[in-house]
Amino acid sequence: MGKQTDKDKTIGATIALNKRARHEYHLEQRVEAGLALQGWELKAIRAGRANIAESYAIVRNGEIFLFGAQITPLISASTHVVADARRTRKLLMHRREIDQFIGKVERDGYTIVPTSLYWKRNKVKIELALAKGKQKHDKRDTERERDWNREKQRVLRRHNKDA
Repeated sequence: MGKQTDKDKTIGATIALNKRARHEYHLEQRVEAGLALQGWELKAIRAGRANIAESYAIVRNGEIFLFGAQITPLISASTHVVADARRTRKLLMHRREIDQFIGKVERDGYTIVPTSLYWKRNKVKIELALAKGKQKHDKRDTERERDWNREKQRVLRRHNKDA
């Protein structure tokens, strides 16, 4: 095996995560989509200036668009392009996947939530999930279960260490 280059390190590397999505929603079906980006946006993403924490996806005219994702432009961004950090970006998906998402959103009341932004080869991909909002008691149950699993792991570790 040869040396690992910088290009190899970016394969599958996570750019941004939406940690609130797991807390706020029940995530069900996940799918990968491409993003239609401009040149300055790609440079800004490479510099680590992307944020998808408050973003969501909606359906318009049979296509899915990403709203609220922030890609802060670099100072050295192109002068002939007006850089809008929160512009609406088109998501690139197969027609079958789009139709399936549209059906779930319109009939079953799901929301399309982006969960992560990452590199796949030399392309920027986004993971979308069909989600239903959690009630307050659901959030408490999830937190309680997470705490119990953490405590259980501590006890098991302590028990295995003593044995």
